[in-house]
Amino acid sequence: MKKRIGSYPRVRIEGGGQGVVSQAGGVLLVETARKTGLDTAISAALAPGRRPRAVHDPGKILLDVALAVALGGDCLADVGVLRAEPAVFGPVASDPTVSRLIDALAASGPRALVAIRSARAEVRQRVWKLARTSSPDATGEVIVDLDGVLMLAHSEKQDAAATWKKTFGHHPLMGFVDHGSGGTGEPVAALLRPGNAGSNTAADHVTATQLALAQLPKKYRRGRSTLIRTDSAGGTHEFLAWLSKRGRWLSYSVGMTITEQIHQAVLKVPASAWTPAIEPGGEIREGAWTAELDGDVLKGWPKGMRLIVRKERPHPGAQLRLTNADGLRLTAFATNTADGKIADLELRHRRRARAEDRIRNARATGLRNLPLHDAAQNRIWLEIVSLALDLLAWLPMLALTGKPRLWEPRRLRLRLFSAAAQLVTTARRRHLRFARHWPWTDVITDAVHRLDTLPNPT
Repeated sequence: MKKRIGSYPRVRIEGGGQGVVSQAGGVLLVETARKTGLDTAISAALAPGRRPRAVHDPGKILLDVALAVALGGDCLADVGVLRAEPAVFGPVASDPTVSRLIDALAASGPRALVAIRSARAEVRQRVWKLARTSSPDATGEVIVDLDGVLMLAHSEKQDAAATWKKTFGHHPLMGFVDHGSGGTGEPVAALLRPGNAGSNTAADHVTATQLALAQLPKKYRRGRSTLIRTDSAGGTHEFLAWLSKRGRWLSYSVGMTITEQIHQAVLKVPASAWTPAIEPGGEIREGAWTAELDGDVLKGWPKGMRLIVRKERPHPGAQLRLTNADGLRLTAFATNTADGKIADLELRHRRRARAEDRIRNARATGLRNLPLHDAAQNRIWLEIVSLALDLLAWLPMLALTGKPRLWEPRRLRLRLFSAAAQLVTTARRRHLRFARHWPWTDVITDAVHRLDTLPNPT
């Protein structure tokens, strides 16, 4: 008889092991929170609401939940992952205590939201200084992308409603700072909206823009060093008028819906006026051209607005629209940037597609669904998700280099955060020893070293 050989080795499974820490790579997030001062800032922001005899610090509780979400959790109870490892994460509150805090913050209304957001803005300014970046973008401007996110609800949660895609849930409006192709993105706005909230709601875009600007360091809240970028959902008269009134402060690049008037104006553009579109590397994009429209098509829109259109051959199998011209797909956007080549401005606007990457990462970090019932509670949850995304953006900025700097949350969790380590106590000091054979141990230890070299927050 042949001895059966399996594909994997058999090991005996036992409980009762000691000296091993699961999710030990989460120490990277802990050190990021400590070196940036996020832990003390959140604690100070929520200190006024702390009860006299409370055992746990409200700021620590909230940050613990954010850490759990950054590690892959999607509900309040997932903070138990941290509670199981006090050597790394310290004392963690019980599930009832966490729930009571969320209820208390939700009951306090805008006060808690303002406190959390103010703390995040304060820390963000310090992070950008630590990262030695005068601006996230190489051109010297901060780019903020606004985009809506459809979130499904599988129960009757407050404000859940039918969406424009005929699903059921919520439609929050998010804002992200775009760090370009060499970095990730930071969340700077999270506005909870009912599922039936319209895409072209100007008031919501104004509010989201205000939230985003409040998160930026003061030097970027005014002046043309900040660009607000949206898809065609922001292409409304009201929103563009609001942006134009702040023309000395803000630049904008906003997608526009191809109306019949724009369609007819495109048909009148002479062939000599079309400029070949370009790719990020500067090479010409085959089968795509750009042009600027003027004249009657700009009547009724803010002064100084430029309307730029792009026409391109559709991909094989793409469904054409009635507004397409001569079998070419049309897109358009508006901007108040007075200088620059049309092709460069169109490429800048097209890079807004990176917002989809930010949203994908946010969905993988607690934004897949809203776990609580009341809208006020879920507003606090969005702030928790934003805290988690902040940590996942600040860690690469401060401590990672090379390819790991571009790793998305799922890969960070799989390769870094999930790494186990041995807990050793010598000379009354605790040490985490990561496995020598783990392929990414050097990435973890090098990142910890870089964080150690940063100055402590004052």
